[in-house]
Amino acid sequence: MSGRKSLSPEQSRALHEGLVIPAHPLALDEHRRLDERSQRALTRYYAASGAGGVAVGVHSTQFEIREPQFNLFEKVLRMASEEVEWANIARPFLKIAGICGPTEQALNEADTAIGLGYDAGLLSMGGLQSLSEAQILERTARVAEKMPVVGFYLQPSVGGKVFSFDFWKEFATIPGIVAIKMAPFNRYQTIDVARAVCYSPRRNEIALYTGNDDNIVNDLLTVYRFMVDGKPVEKRIVGGLLGHWAVWTRKAVELLEEIKRVRQSGTIGSEWLTRNVAVTDANAAFFDPAHGFAGCIPGIHEVLRRQGLMKGVWCLNPHETLSPGQAEEIDRVYRDYPEWNDDAFVREHLASWMA
Repeated sequence: MSGRKSLSPEQSRALHEGLVIPAHPLALDEHRRLDERSQRALTRYYAASGAGGVAVGVHSTQFEIREPQFNLFEKVLRMASEEVEWANIARPFLKIAGICGPTEQALNEADTAIGLGYDAGLLSMGGLQSLSEAQILERTARVAEKMPVVGFYLQPSVGGKVFSFDFWKEFATIPGIVAIKMAPFNRYQTIDVARAVCYSPRRNEIALYTGNDDNIVNDLLTVYRFMVDGKPVEKRIVGGLLGHWAVWTRKAVELLEEIKRVRQSGTIGSEWLTRNVAVTDANAAFFDPAHGFAGCIPGIHEVLRRQGLMKGVWCLNPHETLSPGQAEEIDRVYRDYPEWNDDAFVREHLASWMA
């Protein structure tokens, strides 16, 4: 166990205080080849926006980067890592690598991430329908022996599976688990994770992060309180690791900082419920739940294209495109919620990020 990579005390403290961690997109040109200039500009944008990290090689980066015909996994991770190092960011900034697949693939990806200087791995549970909960726990423990792991509860509609409360209770006991991203888009399942962590003796070592794009603000404002052995135990969802925060990132950072101040004050006004609706409404335009999330990645790309950070909405899979009416929905949320976009911030710095 002594060889396991670990977070620095400063990184761990920042993770538990709450960070904006965008899920990093993949920038392609019209030939569906990597657009290195835009790819590097995106990382610079997230660093300049005040984000506390980036997650690379995750769903928003397109899982196809691992396929032999593209072979982009290591290259994309390397580019983001280089940009973070060159930026010489004064605050703690976490480089999180998406880790996928059966155990051996996951272990190999963890080794790649460690070699490229990544701080933690976001361990996907997707595509593992044939494995039992016990087998997935064993896979998790083996990856966590190598590097800090952020667990990931992925919604079934995009390849995840439903796990029991007992699974998460056992999951939280694994040394090396530093956080859990909850993205089941389901209140019952989100509560399962929060309650399981509260039951764990490692509860203070695990930070909870939202990936519930349909409930971001409410997740960040809620205190989860459960009776454990007759005593109340509380946990908060402290930050977010979100595809939604890959766009309008500067405003996301401002939002989280405002939420932190409100949480400290102990007074949460009803206007926050309305703000939750506004953020969810905007997310619906980007993530395309109207068509089963088919346009979620192109929707992110479209916003970045409008800002000049990407050339187009192309994906490695040519069938992934904006859904009918999705561009018009993005027009609508730009019109209805002008206070949420960070277009002025991007315009101010775009030339330097693209240099």
